[in-house]
Amino acid sequence: MEAGEIIEQLGEQLVELESRPQDADLLNAVFRGYHTIKGGAGFLGIEALVAVCHRTEDVFNVLRQGERVIDAGLMDVVLNAHDVVTSMVDSIAQGMEPEPADQALLDRLTELAVPAGDTAPEGAEGGGATPPQTPAPEAPPVEAQVADKAEPDPQAAGDDTMEEDEFEALLDQLHGSGAPGGAPDPQAREAAPAPAAAETSPASSDEITDEEFEALLDQLHGKGAPGASASAGQAQVPAAQPDPRTEPAPKAEPAAASEPKPDSIKVTTPPPGQRDEARTGQKKTAVPQGETTVRVDTSRLDDIMNLVGELVLVRNRLTTLESVHADEHISMAVDNLDLVTSDLQMAVMKTRMQPIKKVFGRFPRVVRDLARNMNKEITLKLVGEDTDLDKNLVEALSDPLVHLVRNAVDHGIELPEVREKAGKPRNGTIVLSAQQEGDHILLTISDDGAGMDAEKIRRSAVEKGMMDMEAARRLSDHECYQLIFMAGFSTKTEISDVSGRGVGMDVVKTKINQLNGTLDVESELGKGSKIIIKVPLTLAIMPTLMIKVGEQVFALPLGSISEIFHFDQADTKYIDGKEVILIRDVALPLYHLRKWLARPGACQEDMTGGGHIVVVKVGGKQVGFVVDKLLGQEEVVIKPLGALLTGTRGMAGATITGDGRISLILDVPGLLQSYASGM
Repeated sequence: MEAGEIIEQLGEQLVELESRPQDADLLNAVFRGYHTIKGGAGFLGIEALVAVCHRTEDVFNVLRQGERVIDAGLMDVVLNAHDVVTSMVDSIAQGMEPEPADQALLDRLTELAVPAGDTAPEGAEGGGATPPQTPAPEAPPVEAQVADKAEPDPQAAGDDTMEEDEFEALLDQLHGSGAPGGAPDPQAREAAPAPAAAETSPASSDEITDEEFEALLDQLHGKGAPGASASAGQAQVPAAQPDPRTEPAPKAEPAAASEPKPDSIKVTTPPPGQRDEARTGQKKTAVPQGETTVRVDTSRLDDIMNLVGELVLVRNRLTTLESVHADEHISMAVDNLDLVTSDLQMAVMKTRMQPIKKVFGRFPRVVRDLARNMNKEITLKLVGEDTDLDKNLVEALSDPLVHLVRNAVDHGIELPEVREKAGKPRNGTIVLSAQQEGDHILLTISDDGAGMDAEKIRRSAVEKGMMDMEAARRLSDHECYQLIFMAGFSTKTEISDVSGRGVGMDVVKTKINQLNGTLDVESELGKGSKIIIKVPLTLAIMPTLMIKVGEQVFALPLGSISEIFHFDQADTKYIDGKEVILIRDVALPLYHLRKWLARPGACQEDMTGGGHIVVVKVGGKQVGFVVDKLLGQEEVVIKPLGALLTGTRGMAGATITGDGRISLILDVPGLLQSYASGM
């Protein structure tokens, strides 16, 4: 679980690093991420994962020291390595042994881990799949292994150091001094001089090499070579020969030399409070903190949400009964139940909420790779990443948003040369934003690209046989933009691996409709386009308008309703054989629901007066549903249809109303499609 979170964060940081190559904090964060994964993999003996993480870590160590610069080619290799690490962690999560990384990738990482202008160390090519058990002569600098404490270094900004008491403990360990039993002697620590003030003879045997020091740092932080013992925090001091090419580390006199020298000692890192005390000389009072989070299986949250849904149904039933049996005490009890149920419903919904960042986090890499393949220069801006919505929606929105973002890169943003000729900056911009509006989430994907050509869309629709020329001419520009969501529609003349086949956008619309959401398009030729998605916060409980058609009661999702009018047959007109009504000088198509939803006997009745027109929005256009009666608003719990009704077009599910009856929940887009096709 922790490795998955680190990898997800690394994916975002790597793409960000390409645009901010001089950010030392970001370089250190990436380095620490791979170092942490390598340490965990080494503890578990997963050598294939250790190998690729170790080499990637070496690359970032060279970058941190300023010995190599970040460019697109280097990032291609690093991102490829990141994909391999992600695949390995996924395999481990599924209980499978990961496949070793491709040797060509490991060799390329090894080449990049050498400072620019230098040659690769001898024996680097064809290097083994795992790092050596003992420190190699050409190990990275000491600072590369310390991930938790940072202090600027004259040679490399952001290198890590450690506190004096920890350094003295390492020297005690190296020279075998300490309290009997392997625990460091506090008195010996106090007696030992600070390493900065220690003056020893060059001929002293107390010198340690960079390799020994590096290994000790790994032991201090619990990171050893693969297969190293992890029992009780004990660490064996490795035997390493001094390297004449490296600078000797600071020297210090061994403390408590008269005490016995154990073979191994316990090395512990003081808690942050004690490190602060060592720096300031003041003792701080430790405040114990308990766990503030707990991991819960999502199936349990689903069960709780289902129970809350049943409670909502009971509340609706009691509210109906209360209106029949007028009693003050019953009314007070029902009002209290209504308040508690609403609060409980909101609290349970919040437990299922996840930030939209779970979806947004993947797009910087998607845009970066697509832009590089298409030779485009694109900046992606993410807005409102902390907006929360139901976890089921987070998962369901992932694929539709990928289609829309890829479409913006391919169709929207022009090539740099084309943008320059049009007086635009070479670098295009795509903005992906999310915000909450009442009980809905508003998602927008906008770009400053070429925009949509309504006339070109009309011609393409006619050429593909989707409509005749006369019908295409009557479409407004806004209605033309909706044609991009029709199956098989595409304005691309060349087919690529990104677009041109006419599939994808129709899938997006279908998926958004299944989520009881709406999809709209705004565009201006030469200036860019914007696609707006509106989905409910949750799929479990839905606010609806209860309507009556014939003798049946149906639930119409409230989110798709724009307005309601009284219906009078005398106000209707016919255009091209279709019944419409003029509302604010706009012809609104009318559909009589009782002709399709009521029993055959009721369909013969002529409703010349009365009834209502419910104006609903479908795919950017509005239509009117003629219903017999309005019963009011009600929050309903969506229940799946039975086996005989599953897949029925125009039906989204069923619910139990306040009077105890079963009502069907209408699927507006499916209902319109079914009605218009004569089903």
